Amino acid sequence: MRNEQGLFRHWLSGQVDWSAMLEQDTPAATTAAAEAVPYHPHHDMASARRAIRCGQRAYTVLAIVLCLIFSAFMLLTVANLPSYGSDSAPTVNEVAERYVEKGTEETGAVNTVAGMILDYRAFDTLGESFVLFTAMCAVTMLMNAPGKRRVRKLDYEVLDYYQDPIIRTVCKLVIPIILMFGIYILLNGHLSPGGGFSGGAIMASALIIYALVWGGERASRAIPAKALRIIVLCALGFYACSKTYSFFTGANHLHSIISPGTPGRILSAGLILPLNVAVGFVVCCTMYSFYMYFRRGEL
Repeated sequence: MRNEQGLFRHWLSGQVDWSAMLEQDTPAATTAAAEAVPYHPHHDMASARRAIRCGQRAYTVLAIVLCLIFSAFMLLTVANLPSYGSDSAPTVNEVAERYVEKGTEETGAVNTVAGMILDYRAFDTLGESFVLFTAMCAVTMLMNAPGKRRVRKLDYEVLDYYQDPIIRTVCKLVIPIILMFGIYILLNGHLSPGGGFSGGAIMASALIIYALVWGGERASRAIPAKALRIIVLCALGFYACSKTYSFFTGANHLHSIISPGTPGRILSAGLILPLNVAVGFVVCCTMYSFYMYFRRGEL
């Protein structure tokens, strides 16, 4: 038994990495560990290994126990929920009836879902949009954290899709079609199934395909990161400011300032159309930003 204190102190200070050697229960690992640091007379390598392994086992057991407790809690919650169609179910109340019977009249949206999430519950949707914005901010800070070496430019491409004439030609035709379809879904969200979330995701897929085929460097020049941030901030600011009219007109959707218009027309449903556009921009820029951040990689 030799120099355990020196080994342990060097390991705690980060000067020596023993994780690989501790997993090997061989004399060679012990010999290499003894030669790496100065000699101390009271070292017990086996005790250090046992302590680390006991800590790992305790952590694993604690994690399993917490997962089981949480799973049991969730199962008990589901078991005590009212049955489907029950009169005591929280969803069976006057709120759903109001949405179905007077949704088109009060919001002007033929799509009841769009009228619900962008008029009756517009502030909930604003919170969901801020969740996406917060996630993008968190990824930006993590990817630009100090002490990390990022791959700025790759010397080679694992798969260079641009060199394939079939893929390049097909994408030139498909990308505009995807963008047009996303815009259609975005602008007709109050008239048909769709809206800001789905339309924004479709438009983001077109931008991702462009970056995948033409390369991240060219895509960054075409759509700078600064422009994406400005678009997201303007969209969220417009959404937050435009819905403040509800504080003045009342919670019962008294459209004294902005009329819902004629149901079925593209320029109708009050603010639902511009709010759909704002949400679509947030979703599109967020998804595209995530792809561009993770595409660069990290060392």
